[in-house]
Amino acid sequence: MADFFDALNEKHIEFINAQPMFFTASACSTGRINLSPKGMDGSFKVFSGKLCGYVDITGSGNETAAHIKNDGRVTIMFNSYTRNALILRIYGKGRVLRPQNPDYAEYISEFPQYNGTRQVILIDVESVQTSCGYGVPTMEVIEQKETLTKWTGSKGEEGISEYQQQKNLKSIDGFDTGLND
Repeated sequence: MADFFDALNEKHIEFINAQPMFFTASACSTGRINLSPKGMDGSFKVFSGKLCGYVDITGSGNETAAHIKNDGRVTIMFNSYTRNALILRIYGKGRVLRPQNPDYAEYISEFPQYNGTRQVILIDVESVQTSCGYGVPTMEVIEQKETLTKWTGSKGEEGISEYQQQKNLKSIDGFDTGLND
């Protein structure tokens, strides 16, 4: 029941824009596979059929950046939690843009401003897969959590920078995240 596409089309983009959350998956040839839920309003954007990305907020780890630096592969998955079942996966190569990157300003301006923004993760789309999603439950979004926004806001820029230096330079498997490049 799966269909593959070379790029995102308008129907895919409409589906992506309607979803309240998404998941990122990445890995290196050794070590753990990372799978992370994401869901802050407006944090994912489709720039074209072959390019999409998300704004990445400071958190307890920086696994996706480490895996992109060491391997490059990234998968993004969106699920429908409504009665209209569908799963959409984006397979591609990732790029990490930080403030010192010349393209950062262009892309970060496409997202809402968040406290603790660490980087923009871009995905060069290699293929797109849709599948039925019949096994995914129907659920309702109650509200967006404000915990991360409050936490990053309470730390301030200097506190976030110190936290990143302590917690975000290496992956849990010891891979360099490139944060200080």
